[in-house]
Amino acid sequence: MKDVLLVGLGLAGIAMCERLLAEGKTFDVYENGSQTSSKVAGGLYNPVILKRFTLAWNADTQLAQAVPFYQAIEEKLNIAIDDKLKVLRRFASIEEQNLWFEAADRPRLKQLLNNQIHKNRNEGIAADKGFGEVLKTGKIDTANLQQAYTSYLEDLNCISRATFDYNALQIKADAFEFKGTNYKKIIFAEGFGLKKNPFFNYLPLNGTKGELLTIKAPNLKEESVIKSSCFIIPLGGDYYRVGATYKWKDKTNAPTEAAKEELITKLRMFLTSEFEVVDHVAGIRPTVTDRRPLVGSHPKFNNMYVLNGFGSRGVLLAPYASQQLFDLIYKQSSLNPEIDIARFSKKYFVN
Repeated sequence: MKDVLLVGLGLAGIAMCERLLAEGKTFDVYENGSQTSSKVAGGLYNPVILKRFTLAWNADTQLAQAVPFYQAIEEKLNIAIDDKLKVLRRFASIEEQNLWFEAADRPRLKQLLNNQIHKNRNEGIAADKGFGEVLKTGKIDTANLQQAYTSYLEDLNCISRATFDYNALQIKADAFEFKGTNYKKIIFAEGFGLKKNPFFNYLPLNGTKGELLTIKAPNLKEESVIKSSCFIIPLGGDYYRVGATYKWKDKTNAPTEAAKEELITKLRMFLTSEFEVVDHVAGIRPTVTDRRPLVGSHPKFNNMYVLNGFGSRGVLLAPYASQQLFDLIYKQSSLNPEIDIARFSKKYFVN
């Protein structure tokens, strides 16, 4: 009998593994690599919504957990995944500058927004109104994290690189049996793959397609993340990640020419340096109708849980939400009601 069967190893699954390992729980992981949102994510952690200069939901609490969480993984796996990049918001007008100053005076944003305007010193960027600097930001190399963590679990002999067969799951009174092994709990952390999950597909997980470009711009020489009509994220060696798009109808992981052209058009609105596109990737973000995560226990089956719905803020949300779920399971703590899937049970669940 093992403690947990975990399905999925994106940011949510990795965070849950860390919680389980820290408390000496035994588990197995199933991951088939079908969901690419964690692999292709920009990886930024930024507590501020830069379109409106407002604090993202619960972001100060999440940030306080996320930074030491990823630092601990770096030390354990001997990898470098947290790049403390500066994030600069390009101002398009004096009005935007004034809105920035107003936001920087708000109590919860004072520690996150620099109230000094940064002058543009990069000839490759058109920004005559300057930039506002967001503090306490950075970028997690999610692809490197997922690859390294998968290898780590392989060394522990507790991961199967296979598609989870829901029909093979036997639900018992006080346990679950799957392929000859019994588990006390089961946690589904499948990202957009949850849509095919017969136990939790009642939840309103919409999914939003995001596409990103990688460009090479030898003359740009920019070391900060620039946010304007799109993001430019330095990757080193004259390479930059550009994104992202948001599409709600297309649910495939295939890159599209339309999204590529959209990003190039937005990029040329403020980037004067020459560049070439060298890569183009896509993935489906697990987004929810009310823009809050999906965390909690199944309304019918005991000891069956879900950890999902992080959208575009998975880097910040994963450490926080995984701790919430772990404490629910093993400490009988109450979930934050804003992330508890119980908020949807009466409307969507059919017994």
